[in-house]
Formats: sequence, C-alpha cells, structure tokens
Amino acid sequence: MEKIAKGESKMECNNTERKYLTVNPLKTCQPLGAVWACLGIHQCMPHSHGSQGCTSYLRMQLTRHFREFIPTTTSSFSEAQVVFGGVGNLKQAIRNILSIYKPKVIGISTTCSAETIGDDVPGTINEMRASGDIPEDVKVFTASTPSYVGSHVTGFSNMVKSAVETFAKKSSPNGKINIIPGLLSPGDLREIKRILKIMGIDAIILPDISDVLDAPMTGEIHLYQKGGTTISEIEDMGNSIATVVLGREAGIAPAESLKEMYDVPYEVLPLPIGISNVDKFIMKLSEITSKPIPYELEEERGRLVDMMLDAHAHWYNKKAAVFGDPDIVEAIVGYANDLGINVLYALTGTYSSEWEKTVKSMVPDAYVSSDSDLWYLKEQLDKKPVDMLFGNSHGKYLAKEYDLPLLRVGFPILDRANLQHFPIVGYKGTAWLVERTGNTLLDYKDAKSPEHLLELIM
Repeated sequence: MEKIAKGESKMECNNTERKYLTVNPLKTCQPLGAVWACLGIHQCMPHSHGSQGCTSYLRMQLTRHFREFIPTTTSSFSEAQVVFGGVGNLKQAIRNILSIYKPKVIGISTTCSAETIGDDVPGTINEMRASGDIPEDVKVFTASTPSYVGSHVTGFSNMVKSAVETFAKKSSPNGKINIIPGLLSPGDLREIKRILKIMGIDAIILPDISDVLDAPMTGEIHLYQKGGTTISEIEDMGNSIATVVLGREAGIAPAESLKEMYDVPYEVLPLPIGISNVDKFIMKLSEITSKPIPYELEEERGRLVDMMLDAHAHWYNKKAAVFGDPDIVEAIVGYANDLGINVLYALTGTYSSEWEKTVKSMVPDAYVSSDSDLWYLKEQLDKKPVDMLFGNSHGKYLAKEYDLPLLRVGFPILDRANLQHFPIVGYKGTAWLVERTGNTLLDYKDAKSPEHLLELIM
C-alpha cells in the first residue's frame, strides 16, 4: 500500500460482479443533456426545476468543457420543496425569468427531486398561460429528465423530442431536410453546415450550438448570442423532405416523433467521423435531395486518403480502447477500423442493446458494453493491455497509470483548451483527427525514447 500511495505501483484489482455500483462512470445526469439541447435554440433560457446544487454542477461541467458562459436558471429547491413540492418555486422562477432575462423561449427540464415528489410541470405552465403570467409571444417547452434514469444523452434526446412535439407543425412542403446532430461541438456543426452549403442543401439543424457556444469576442455583452435554431425553423420541421439522424442514441426519438406526427421519413447514420462514415453521410444527403456530390468534396476526400497513406505506419495494427458517449464511441470505432487500429474495448455508460449489437458487428473480437465504467476498463488493462486510448478527460488517470497516449475526443474535455472549435466530422475534420492520431503516437514515442535512440526522421 505504501508503494501505491507513492505512485510506485499500480493498484491491483480483480474482476468483480457489480450490479449496483459504478466506479468512474462513463455518463452523467439527464438535466445536463437537456440544458445542452436548450442552448442550441435561439434565445432560449434553460431552466432546471430542482435544487441549486443540480444546476451548479451541470453549469460547471458545461462551462469547463466549452470555456463559455452557460446561462441557466433554477427553481432553487430547499428541504421544504423536496417534501411538499416545488410548484410555487417554479411559478416564481418563471416570473423572474420573464422579468429579468426576457427570453423568447424557456426550456424546462426536471431533476430527481421534482420527479420524486411528482410536480406537474406541464400543468403548471398551462395554468400560468391561462392566468396571463406567461405572455403568448414567449414559447415554453418541458421534458421529464430525472437523473436516476438514463444519462445526459437521454436528457438531450428527451429535450429535443419535446421541442419537436411542442413546436413542429404541418403546412406546405419546404424542400429542406432536418438534421438532428446529437452532442456535437460548435466546430463540428460549422463543418456540417459548410458541407451542406457546398452541396446546395437547405437544412434545419436542431439543436445548433454554433454561434452560441463559440460566439466571437466583440467587446459587447449579450446574454443571448445570435446562433441557435429559431422557433420558426422548428415549426417548419414538419414540412421537410426527411430527417437525418447523426447518432442513434441522441437523435432517434425526436425523428420518430416527426415521423409519427407528420410522416417525415428519417435515416439514422453514425456521426460522420472517419472516411467510411463521412462517405455514408455525403451519399445519403445526395440520395435524399438528388443533389450531385461536388468535386470539391471529392478533392477533400482524396487529400484525406493521401494523409492516411502517408502516416499509416505509425498507427497500423495498434491496439486501442474507446470510451465515452455511445454515439461518439461508435463513430470512433469506425474511424479506427478505417485506419487499421484494432479496438479491443468499446465502452459507454448509456445502456442500449441496439448500440451494443451495432458496435459488436463492427469489432466482433472486442469487448463491447453499454453498461460499463472506467474501473472495468482498468481491470481489463491489467490482463489485456492496449497501445492507446480514445476518450474524454476522465481517461487521463488510466493513461498516466498505464503509461498510454490518450487522444481526447467527446465530452467532457476538461483539461485541454479549444478543442471544441475544431471539427472532427467530415473529410476535413477527419483529416485533423488523423493528424492528431499520428502525431500523438509520435510525441509519445519521442517522450519514451532514450537519447541515443531519439530519431530526427520518423
């Protein structure tokens, strides 16, 4: 134990059957994902119906990941509201929001305490509408997002589904497509919009956090930034040609609602990370819209192939573990397959048998689990080691303990700055990821080489 305390020895651990205990989880709570979704709607104030502590936690996580101000309000539960209900606090909170922050939209998500006591949030909103406390020009939507069910991915999905079911309408065809992008960064959304522009495709992206969580420094202070999907755009989603879901776990529920309510067909694709996944995305866009694939995108693909060929020796046949949110893990597994990297572990904490089936088909010899955590990965690394890790910042302790390079992808990234500005989707984004993959391994090789073996040309 003394050696372990001094960092001279790894802590030994054995496989244990754990039904009710998670150690170093690969997920967080639903309200965080709900707030993320609300931030991608234009001039929307996210409201967490629960205690101040819940809101403080999710704001801290999102602020540290995006390095941006995260506007969020709370019903400020105390012991009394947990026992007797918090409807009175919700009413006062909404009055304060309207008076002080003057949003165009309020997105209300619930927490464990509000769900446990059984507060009727939709009924309270209807009552405040009828009494005139909420003006007609302020839109409100709500979602049930208790933390004891699902994960932040579930909360994101539930909030987007609520926005679609509350606001979408059917009128006349608009010739557009809907894109539900999941938990992507502002840089990723900018790249998706660039691809759509090159192909001449009109699209409604919900939610869209670009120009919200990467707004420029102008010297002026604005509570609400210029970005985000507008309510009129969400209303128009019922008139679109089709919905493209990027990432099943985060996006299929709202797409199913659009199909059920307004007969808008949908296609489910992996996040467009890695040449194979980007090919699927580009070809599906062309198929749905009958738009040709521009030569500019073919050139980008060709440059990516050239990069992969130039550096393949640095990563080919390496063994890797991938962990994080389910949709990002699935996409990175596909990316690793493209490069010839052998994935031994693909782990997430958001349970989905469908996800497990999909990922297992991609890497039949890997251990795949949607009900796992980083302690399990640690147990396995003692028996079957890998050469590198793909995942979020929580993997840095494993990377240090097992002396492995960690390529940071997904959420949260708390110990590096500005990654959210750079895309990893599309051919250009994948090219940047290829550069990071190869050079991360080369940096690691340099750091571990004795002076007499340090190579200049690699």
